[in-house]
Parts: sequence; C-alpha cells; structure tokens
Amino acid sequence: MAKLWFKFQRYFRRKPVRFFTFLVLYLTAGSLVFLHSGFVGQPAVSQNQANPAAGAPAEGAELPFLGDLNLGRAFRDTGETSNIARRYGPWFKGKDGNERAKLVDYGGAWSRALKGRVIREKEEERAKYIGCYLDDTQSRALRGVSFFDYKKMTVFRCQDNCAERGYLYAGLEFGAECYCGHKIQATNVSEAECDMDCKGERGSVCGGANRLSVYRLQLAQESARRCTRKRKENLSPLVWRTGDATHFTDGGNEEGGSPSLHLTSSFPSVSPDGSAVFRGCFRRPDNLSLALPVTAAMPNMSVDKCVDLCTEKEYPLAALAGTACHCGFPTTRFPLHEREDEQLCAQKCSAEEFESCGTPSYFIVYQTQVQDNRCMDRRFLPAKSKQLIALASFPGAGNTWARHLIELATGFYTGSYYFDGSLYNKGFKGERDHWRSGRTICIKTHESGQKEIEAFDAAILLIRNPYKALMAEFNRKYGGHIGFAAHAHWKGKEWPEFVRNYAPWWATHTLDWLKFGKKVLVVHFEDLKQDLFVQLGRMVGLLGVAVREDRLLCVESQKDGNFKRSGLRKLEYDPYTVDMQKTISAYIKTVDAALKGRNLTGVPDDYYPR
Repeated sequence: MAKLWFKFQRYFRRKPVRFFTFLVLYLTAGSLVFLHSGFVGQPAVSQNQANPAAGAPAEGAELPFLGDLNLGRAFRDTGETSNIARRYGPWFKGKDGNERAKLVDYGGAWSRALKGRVIREKEEERAKYIGCYLDDTQSRALRGVSFFDYKKMTVFRCQDNCAERGYLYAGLEFGAECYCGHKIQATNVSEAECDMDCKGERGSVCGGANRLSVYRLQLAQESARRCTRKRKENLSPLVWRTGDATHFTDGGNEEGGSPSLHLTSSFPSVSPDGSAVFRGCFRRPDNLSLALPVTAAMPNMSVDKCVDLCTEKEYPLAALAGTACHCGFPTTRFPLHEREDEQLCAQKCSAEEFESCGTPSYFIVYQTQVQDNRCMDRRFLPAKSKQLIALASFPGAGNTWARHLIELATGFYTGSYYFDGSLYNKGFKGERDHWRSGRTICIKTHESGQKEIEAFDAAILLIRNPYKALMAEFNRKYGGHIGFAAHAHWKGKEWPEFVRNYAPWWATHTLDWLKFGKKVLVVHFEDLKQDLFVQLGRMVGLLGVAVREDRLLCVESQKDGNFKRSGLRKLEYDPYTVDMQKTISAYIKTVDAALKGRNLTGVPDDYYPR
C-alpha cells in the first residue's frame, strides 16, 4: 500500500503530467455542471397547473412560459399575453406536466413558430403583404416620404410611420430603410430576392439589396379620416394680436432655442386634412405646361381635392388656380422664391366656403407629402479628394443640419472628425470613415486648436447666436441630437457650470478659425435659415461641386430632415441670468469686431441686445 501511494505521489510530481491531469478534471467537472443545469432548468409545475379540476392556472404561473416567447414591443401588455395563453391553451395548460415538457424539449423552435404566427396575425390586421419589388435609386418604387434607421428598423415601425401620414403602401429595403407611397411604380420579383433581416427585429424580412418588401396598409385610410376630422374641427390656427398685426404661434423652434413667433396671414399653415404644408401665393409661371406639367379641371375645387390629386400623381407641389389644379416640382421656372400678397389669391373655393383656391393669375401653393427624390441620391466621392475641407462650428450651431443640406445638395456623403453611432444609424454613412480618407465632401469638426485647424485646406465656418447655440448644445448633451434636457438639469448646478465653461469657447472657436484657417467661408446659421438657396449655394461653391439650381430647390423642400428638435417642449423662463448675459454680450462684441476687421459681415443684429 505504501509503495502504491509512493508511486502515485511521484507521478504527480512530474509537472507536465500534473498540469494536463488537472485540466482534464476541470473540463469534466464543468461539463457535468452544464449538463446538470440543463436537466434541472425545466420550470416547475404548480398544483393548479397539474390538476385541471383545480381551475384555471394562476396568472403568475403563466408568466414564465409567456416570457420565453419574447414577443415584440407591440404585444407585451398583460391583456395580450393572457389572450395568447388562452388561444394556445394545449401548450400552456395541459392536463399534466408532460405537455409542458414538450415545450421545453422542443425549445426555441416552437417559441419562434408561435411568435411568428402571432406577429403575422397582428400584421394582417393592419397591413397585407403584397410582395417583393424591384427598387432603383433613380426611380423609386414608392415615392413618398422615407426614413432610415440602421440599428432599430422593424416592419411595424415602418408600417406605423407610413400609416400615420396616410400612405397606402409601406416598403422596407436593405434591412434598415423605409419608403412610403400611394402607388407601386416597379415590377414584382421573386420572393427569394428579399432576403435581409430587419436591423431591429431578427427573423423578420426587410427587403434586400435594391429590393422592397411591400405592404398595403389597411389602417392608412382610417388614419387619414381621423386626421381629416381632427383638422376640420379646428381649421383656424391659434392667433394673438399686437396692434394691427396678426401673429400665429409656430410651435417649432430651431435646435434648442426659444420658441419663435412668425408674422403670417389668415391662410392655414397646413391643408384641412393635415396632409400638406402651405407655401404661399405665387404669380402664374410664364410657361405653365413646363413649370407644372399636370393640370386638371375641378369645377368643385377644394384644397383637399387638389392635394389628393397631386399626391396620387406623385408630385410634391399642388397649385390651386380657381377651378384648375396644377401639379409639379419646384424648378427654375417656378422656384417659389417671390411670394405675392396673399389677398391676390383670396378667391373662395367653390366646394369649401372657408378655403381660398387662388385665381387663374395667382396660385395658392401647397407642398404635399410626396418626397422630392431629385436630391435624395448620395454616395462617396468617386476619387480621393485632393483637399480636406472642414465644416467647422461651435457645438450646437447646427452642424448636423448643415451636413444634411450639403449631402442633399451635392449628392456626396460628409465625414466627421469624430464617430457618432447615432448619426451613422440615421443615414450619415460617412461617419465611419476616417476623416482623412478623402472619400467625403467635407469633414465635421468642433476643434479649435491651431494644429487641428491647420490640418485642413479650407473651411466653412458656421456661426450661430451663442444664446441659442449654448441651449442647443446643453439639450444635446443631456437629451441627444433631437432630444431635450430635463428641467432638473436647467434648474440644477449643471446649467451655470455649462455656461461658465462653454461661453468662452464660443468666442475662441470663431477667433481661432479666423486666425489660423487657410481659406474660411463664414456662414451665419440665421442667414442659412432665412435664405437657404443663396447661402447653401455659397457653401457648395467652396466645396468645388457644380450643382444644378433644380437640385437646390429640391433641398429647400426637404430642408428639415430628421435633425430638428420639436418645439412642443419649451422652457417657461429665460435660463440666462443677468451676469451670464453681460459675459456673453462681451464675447459677441469681440467676435463681431474680429469679423469686421477682416472685411466680413458682422454678427446678425438679433445676437444683441437680449
């Protein structure tokens, strides 16, 4: 016995043998633990579940099994869950535990089957799958609005967005792109060509490469009717008067600034059914058939009828001329830049007493929900750029919005000195490229040091009112690119500390770019908003891209994109204290003097006084 023990001891003194022995024992023990957990992982069955005579299963006892289904966001409420349990009763409340064991034994296969069946039934209630269709960037199959989400796109989300806007069809492509329209203008292809999973819902098909999975929306007409009833109940906007002027509250405000009030007329800012935006009163174009190619006589004219016609014909503009309706695009023949006195268009519609339908000489123009696709194609530069051009701005000065405009105007992606995954998911595909790659038309940057500035060959310097820029950046920091900071942040120590640190940077950022920049084009955010056509033309000129005027007019109609904060949430007080205002006013005067010292236009008048 002693000899045997001595041999055993000597065996384990050999290091290589000892190491491999312990390794085998460790792996064996791990395997046993794993197998054991698999056997004991089967859920326990309560007495009520095991004995049908004891009555219906308790709600709490059902939840562990329903949780395994992992249903989508739209089906997680308790009422829906209990309905599923009742509908598929044989699997969830059998006479004994054997049937429950079946669900566990068959594993994820039955869970996925049930999930797919439930989701398909719910989708059939709101949409009917039509098929897989060919899509082309030059001639879209669905030509209404579109939006992209390269991280969270789902079939339901696309259908919901299109139905809310009254469209009849919703289509998904590349797993992340959603297109809406009133008719399908493409050919049907094999179902096998729509083979990409949705980015936000694995297992669901969201089209393919240049292939659309198209759904006909059953609830779109109902949604449109609800919108129509709501608008007709309240046709007149909220009004307030000061002296002889009549003002309409606008609700929207530029990225984080204070809510703005606009002087307008008695014309509604939207069509009665809420499906179009009022653009103004304009003189009849010289060559009507070329400017507005579709014309239809409408003896019983109304805004809704003309807008519906142009929407069906897939045109973004609807022009009312008495008893005639014209449809078309904004072009150099009809640019919508010279608005006329709206009293010239005040002739009443024959079908609606409280609507104006223009005259044969002066047209009332509405913009429909049809997306103007003349400026939606974007790509990387075909050859590496020889120069690096910066799109420089202080944070909160509208850089993301300016990138959106530049991409639409030039057709090329913009890059970034940083990487922001949320912007990439919203369609800025140049976000992932290194800023020196040379594949993008310009580079977003907030840097202000000499070394960083001198790395660029030229720059577009975007300057914004510091009061609004600081608020916009504060909202972005605490609420995201189109979100809002909470009131607790404004009231707490975060806001004063933010102003103390960022206000000086607003001034030094501009001063550094003016001092160290090699070729700097200064663009004021306020001027870009007010006169987008001219200012965007200047920006594109510096980028060295020849752009047609028709494309810039297309950008005007798509200018907001998805990068503007809603004005529904606003502060009820001025967050700037007297001391803050004194400090910021001094910075404004410094920047104004620096601009004028270089024979440039000084800051806009509305920067001060507050």
